[in-house]
Amino acid sequence: MSSPEEEELPANHTGPKGVINDWRRFRLDSVDQSVPQSKRELLRQMSSPRDDDKERLNRKMSVQEYELIQNEDERCLKRYRKQCMQDMHERLSFGPKFDAVHELESGEAFLDVIEKEHRLTLVVVHIYQHGVKGCEELNSCLDCLATEYSSVKFCRIDAVATGAAERFSSEVLPALLVYKAGELLGNFLSVTKHLSEDFFATDVEAFLNEYGLLPEREFTACPDEDEGPGEVE
Repeated sequence: MSSPEEEELPANHTGPKGVINDWRRFRLDSVDQSVPQSKRELLRQMSSPRDDDKERLNRKMSVQEYELIQNEDERCLKRYRKQCMQDMHERLSFGPKFDAVHELESGEAFLDVIEKEHRLTLVVVHIYQHGVKGCEELNSCLDCLATEYSSVKFCRIDAVATGAAERFSSEVLPALLVYKAGELLGNFLSVTKHLSEDFFATDVEAFLNEYGLLPEREFTACPDEDEGPGEVE
């Protein structure tokens, strides 16, 4: 009977053997088809072992494997390292990342984004209606803010699509609802009444900040390693 140490490790295992296995799988996915068949077969054995390959996978990395990794394109190693950093950043503190406003097509999608989103994710939902003053402008403002606050999930939904149009009549639109971990933190009806007649993304940002509903602005901590010189090894 095999010991726990001999069992196949999951891809997200954080021990030394798990890191080696993660790298092997990543390298197999990234390998160019121009790589000789013998090398691709070795990568397959390292990455997706059959039963008769398990012994190879569970041993320490061989000299042959080490040389293969050393001789392969270093950009793959950079991508792997960058992906690991992003995954660790997401797991440890900040949750998922977003880069655009999400259009919700139904009341069910509306409920899902409230109830099923990551517990660390702030969700800002704009309820709008075509032709209602301020809705189009607010949509444009949220498009801008979504690029500045990638940890916030900005969404929008047509009032009719919510299935509760009687609650969101044109008199209370545009509306902004703010949630986190399923809890309603902010409920702003006719939100443009709190803004100047000609408002911009900075005005919406300042309004939400008055209620402490936005995190700190985010900046890119690590530039793309493939583009900049002077990388520290």
